[in-house]
Amino acid sequence: MSAQNSVLAHIARPYANALFDLAVAQKAVSSVEASLEGIEDLIRSNQDFSNLLASPVVASEVKSGVIEAIVAKAKLPELVANFLRTVADNARLFVLPAMIEAFKDLAAKERGELRAEVTSAAPLTKKQLTDLAKVLKSKMGKTVTLDTNVDPSLIGGLIVKVGSQMIDSSLKTKLTAMKIAMKEVS
Repeated sequence: MSAQNSVLAHIARPYANALFDLAVAQKAVSSVEASLEGIEDLIRSNQDFSNLLASPVVASEVKSGVIEAIVAKAKLPELVANFLRTVADNARLFVLPAMIEAFKDLAAKERGELRAEVTSAAPLTKKQLTDLAKVLKSKMGKTVTLDTNVDPSLIGGLIVKVGSQMIDSSLKTKLTAMKIAMKEVS
């Protein structure tokens, strides 16, 4: 984990814990998680929104206005809406993706699941995801929830991260290793 990610995780954890505790108390963990995943999809798919959250030069009032518009349009549960407003009011929207990840980790742990981050060169089919989840469950002994990312630079193969373990079967890594080995031989 990089120093920046460590700092973000340190800021994110108390927010995620507070939201999780409230969601548990209201028996709304799954609906809160689904709403947060929707926000996460928006962050990933809309570069302008992602840049807005991360930008230190955009005024807090502007960011709060955008959050209010999203809350209204998405008809988010009140708990999630209030959480987003609080994060915006505290000028912590740049940490929102880390907060969502931390919440999802807590929810998965509560269900007795592990989370795996899977990065592939192209989107995986439902069957591929199901098969991968079965393999990981047999290796880990727990149900594994997959978070998928696409990185075309991998060329082929997968990178799977489960906790502190990483399995890198990407073609990019194999080619890099071959290149290094060839330099050592010559």
